[in-house]
Amino acid sequence: MCDLLELHSAIEAHFIQRKKDEEELISLVNRIEKRRAERAEQQRIRAELEKKRQTRLAEERERKEMEDARKRLDEDAKKKKALTNMTQQYCGVQQRGVKKQTEREKKKKILAERRKPLNIEHLNEEKLREKANELWQWLLSLEAEKFELTEKLKRQKYDVIAHAKINSNFLQHLATNHV
Repeated sequence: MCDLLELHSAIEAHFIQRKKDEEELISLVNRIEKRRAERAEQQRIRAELEKKRQTRLAEERERKEMEDARKRLDEDAKKKKALTNMTQQYCGVQQRGVKKQTEREKKKKILAERRKPLNIEHLNEEKLREKANELWQWLLSLEAEKFELTEKLKRQKYDVIAHAKINSNFLQHLATNHV
Protein backbone atom coordinates (compact mmCIF):
# COMPACT_ATOMS: atom_id res chain seq x y z
CA MET A 1 0.00 0.00 0.00
CA CYS A 2 2.93 2.16 0.64
CA ASP A 3 4.00 1.66 -2.94
CA LEU A 4 0.55 2.61 -4.13
CA LEU A 5 0.62 5.80 -2.07
CA GLU A 6 4.07 6.63 -3.35
CA LEU A 7 2.89 5.97 -6.90
CA HIS A 8 -0.19 8.21 -6.43
CA SER A 9 1.91 10.96 -4.89
CA ALA A 10 4.46 10.64 -7.71
CA ILE A 11 1.65 10.81 -10.31
CA GLU A 12 0.09 13.75 -8.51
CA ALA A 13 3.48 15.48 -8.27
CA HIS A 14 4.01 14.78 -11.96
CA PHE A 15 0.64 16.31 -12.91
CA ILE A 16 1.28 19.31 -10.66
CA GLN A 17 4.70 19.78 -12.26
CA ARG A 18 3.19 19.31 -15.71
CA LYS A 19 0.51 21.92 -14.94
CA LYS A 20 3.21 24.35 -13.74
CA ASP A 21 5.24 23.65 -16.91
CA GLU A 22 2.17 24.25 -19.10
CA GLU A 23 1.43 27.49 -17.27
CA GLU A 24 5.06 28.57 -17.74
CA LEU A 25 4.89 27.59 -21.39
CA ILE A 26 1.65 29.55 -21.89
CA SER A 27 3.18 32.51 -20.05
CA LEU A 28 6.31 32.25 -22.23
CA VAL A 29 4.24 32.04 -25.43
CA ASN A 30 2.21 35.06 -24.31
CA ARG A 31 5.40 37.01 -23.62
CA ILE A 32 6.79 36.02 -27.03
CA GLU A 33 3.59 37.14 -28.75
CA LYS A 34 3.62 40.37 -26.78
CA ARG A 35 7.26 40.99 -27.76
CA ARG A 36 6.43 40.24 -31.42
CA ALA A 37 3.55 42.69 -31.31
CA GLU A 38 5.78 45.32 -29.68
CA ARG A 39 8.50 44.76 -32.30
CA ALA A 40 5.97 44.93 -35.12
CA GLU A 41 4.66 48.19 -33.67
CA GLN A 42 8.21 49.54 -33.33
CA GLN A 43 9.00 48.57 -36.92
CA ARG A 44 5.78 50.17 -38.15
CA ILE A 45 6.67 53.37 -36.27
CA ARG A 46 10.22 53.29 -37.63
CA ALA A 47 8.88 52.75 -41.16
CA GLU A 48 6.51 55.71 -40.74
CA LEU A 49 9.33 57.89 -39.41
CA GLU A 50 11.61 56.82 -42.27
CA LYS A 51 8.84 57.53 -44.78
CA LYS A 52 8.29 60.98 -43.26
CA ARG A 53 12.04 61.60 -43.32
CA GLN A 54 12.27 60.55 -46.98
CA THR A 55 9.28 62.76 -47.82
CA ARG A 56 10.84 65.68 -45.97
CA LEU A 57 14.17 65.14 -47.75
CA ALA A 58 12.42 64.97 -51.12
CA GLU A 59 10.52 68.18 -50.33
CA GLU A 60 13.73 69.90 -49.24
CA ARG A 61 15.51 68.69 -52.37
CA GLU A 62 12.65 69.93 -54.56
CA ARG A 63 12.54 73.26 -52.72
CA LYS A 64 16.29 73.66 -53.14
CA GLU A 65 16.07 72.83 -56.85
CA MET A 66 13.27 75.37 -57.27
CA GLU A 67 15.30 77.96 -55.36
CA ASP A 68 18.40 77.21 -57.48
CA ALA A 69 16.34 77.47 -60.65
CA ARG A 70 14.90 80.79 -59.47
CA LYS A 71 18.39 82.06 -58.64
CA ARG A 72 19.65 80.98 -62.06
CA LEU A 73 16.73 82.77 -63.72
CA ASP A 74 17.42 85.88 -61.67
CA GLU A 75 21.12 85.74 -62.54
CA ASP A 76 20.31 85.21 -66.22
CA ALA A 77 17.94 88.17 -66.12
CA LYS A 78 20.63 90.31 -64.47
CA LYS A 79 23.19 89.18 -67.06
CA LYS A 80 20.79 89.94 -69.90
CA LYS A 81 20.02 93.34 -68.43
CA ALA A 82 23.71 94.10 -67.96
CA LEU A 83 24.48 92.91 -71.47
CA THR A 84 21.64 95.00 -72.88
CA ASN A 85 22.91 98.02 -70.97
CA MET A 86 26.46 97.43 -72.19
CA THR A 87 25.21 96.97 -75.74
CA GLN A 88 23.19 100.17 -75.57
CA GLN A 89 26.12 102.10 -74.10
CA TYR A 90 28.74 100.92 -76.57
CA CYS A 91 26.67 100.63 -79.75
CA GLY A 92 26.80 103.51 -82.20
CA VAL A 93 23.76 105.24 -83.50
CA GLN A 94 22.08 103.14 -86.21
CA GLN A 95 21.26 104.57 -89.58
CA ARG A 96 17.93 106.40 -89.66
CA GLY A 97 16.38 104.56 -92.61
CA VAL A 98 16.74 101.07 -91.08
CA LYS A 99 13.66 99.68 -89.39
CA LYS A 100 14.35 98.66 -85.80
CA GLN A 101 13.21 95.27 -84.59
CA THR A 102 12.78 94.23 -81.04
CA GLU A 103 14.67 91.23 -79.68
CA ARG A 104 11.48 89.19 -79.59
CA GLU A 105 10.76 89.87 -83.26
CA LYS A 106 14.31 88.88 -84.16
CA LYS A 107 13.99 85.61 -82.22
CA LYS A 108 10.66 84.83 -83.88
CA LYS A 109 12.12 85.48 -87.30
CA ILE A 110 15.15 83.27 -86.65
CA LEU A 111 12.99 80.48 -85.23
CA ALA A 112 10.61 80.69 -88.16
CA GLU A 113 13.57 80.30 -90.52
CA ARG A 114 14.97 77.34 -88.59
CA ARG A 115 11.70 75.56 -87.90
CA LYS A 116 11.02 72.83 -90.43
CA PRO A 117 7.70 71.00 -90.91
CA LEU A 118 7.85 67.40 -89.71
CA ASN A 119 6.03 65.19 -92.23
CA ILE A 120 6.47 61.68 -90.88
CA GLU A 121 3.00 60.16 -91.23
CA HIS A 122 3.76 58.48 -94.57
CA LEU A 123 7.28 57.23 -93.66
CA ASN A 124 8.13 53.59 -92.98
CA GLU A 125 10.37 52.46 -90.13
CA GLU A 126 13.66 52.81 -92.03
CA LYS A 127 12.78 56.29 -93.27
CA LEU A 128 11.75 57.24 -89.72
CA ARG A 129 15.17 56.11 -88.48
CA GLU A 130 16.86 58.21 -91.16
CA LYS A 131 14.68 61.20 -90.27
CA ALA A 132 15.50 60.73 -86.55
CA ASN A 133 19.20 60.52 -87.37
CA GLU A 134 18.93 63.66 -89.52
CA LEU A 135 17.18 65.53 -86.69
CA TRP A 136 19.81 64.28 -84.23
CA GLN A 137 22.61 65.60 -86.44
CA TRP A 138 20.79 68.91 -86.76
CA LEU A 139 20.41 69.08 -82.96
CA LEU A 140 24.12 68.40 -82.51
CA SER A 141 24.99 71.19 -84.94
CA LEU A 142 22.70 73.59 -83.06
CA GLU A 143 24.29 72.62 -79.73
CA ALA A 144 27.75 73.21 -81.23
CA GLU A 145 26.64 76.58 -82.57
CA LYS A 146 25.17 77.49 -79.17
CA PHE A 147 28.45 76.55 -77.47
CA GLU A 148 30.48 78.61 -79.93
CA LEU A 149 28.21 81.62 -79.49
CA THR A 150 28.35 81.29 -75.70
CA GLU A 151 32.15 81.22 -75.80
CA LYS A 152 32.19 84.20 -78.18
CA LEU A 153 29.91 86.09 -75.79
CA LYS A 154 32.24 85.32 -72.88
CA ARG A 155 35.24 86.60 -74.85
CA GLN A 156 33.37 89.75 -75.85
CA LYS A 157 32.33 90.44 -72.27
CA TYR A 158 35.92 89.99 -71.17
CA ASP A 159 37.12 92.32 -73.91
CA VAL A 160 34.55 94.98 -72.98
CA ILE A 161 35.55 94.80 -69.31
CA ALA A 162 39.24 94.86 -70.18
CA HIS A 163 38.81 97.87 -72.48
CA ALA A 164 36.75 99.66 -69.84
CA LYS A 165 39.55 99.11 -67.32
CA ILE A 166 42.17 100.30 -69.76
CA ASN A 167 40.13 103.43 -70.52
CA SER A 168 39.57 104.04 -66.84
CA ASN A 169 43.28 103.66 -66.07
CA PHE A 170 44.18 105.92 -69.01
CA LEU A 171 41.76 108.62 -67.85
CA GLN A 172 43.11 108.39 -64.29
CA HIS A 173 46.65 108.66 -65.65
CA LEU A 174 45.71 111.75 -67.69
CA ALA A 175 43.94 113.29 -64.70
CA THR A 176 46.90 112.77 -62.37
CA ASN A 177 49.42 114.12 -64.92
CA HIS A 178 47.43 117.29 -65.65
CA VAL A 179 46.65 118.18 -62.07
